[in-house]
Amino acid sequence: MDVKPVIVGVDGSPDSVRALQWAAEHARLIEAPLHGVISWEVATIYGDTFFGKQDFTAVEEKNREVLEGAVRKALGEGAQVEARIERGNASEVLVRASRDAQLVVVGSRGHGGFTGMLLGSVSQHLVTHARCPVLVMPHGRPSKASKPAKSSKTTKTATAKTAKTAKTARAAKKK
Repeated sequence: MDVKPVIVGVDGSPDSVRALQWAAEHARLIEAPLHGVISWEVATIYGDTFFGKQDFTAVEEKNREVLEGAVRKALGEGAQVEARIERGNASEVLVRASRDAQLVVVGSRGHGGFTGMLLGSVSQHLVTHARCPVLVMPHGRPSKASKPAKSSKTTKTATAKTAKTAKTARAAKKK
């Protein structure tokens, strides 16, 4: 049986790096694959882009570099993360990804938006439209509480119960 992945939205911002750290630890504990998703879009005018029709290979490659850089920063070299670079609005890309995920993790704010906002537009849209549970990492500087297993006794207990429940469900489905 295939285990549904943990999806993490990445844009290279400090909040998305923290979300990646948390999601990686959670995925490890519940033995689920981890997918890092970054998206991009180009504004259009009357059906064509501002730049006319062109090859977006360079844009995709730049986003791949941002995603790989965030993975290296959050998890180090050789981390096991499936990279997904998708064209489209970040909110909609993550909602689509949520259909086949067991959890989506995002930072509360990315590169866009206004300083002082408590919740960014992508995370706000995601929590109201996703097809699976969503965890929004609170905005802030990195702390010792970035990883679920080290944040608190309550979080350790909840994460361990989630992992045990997931393992039990997988074992039952195999029978």
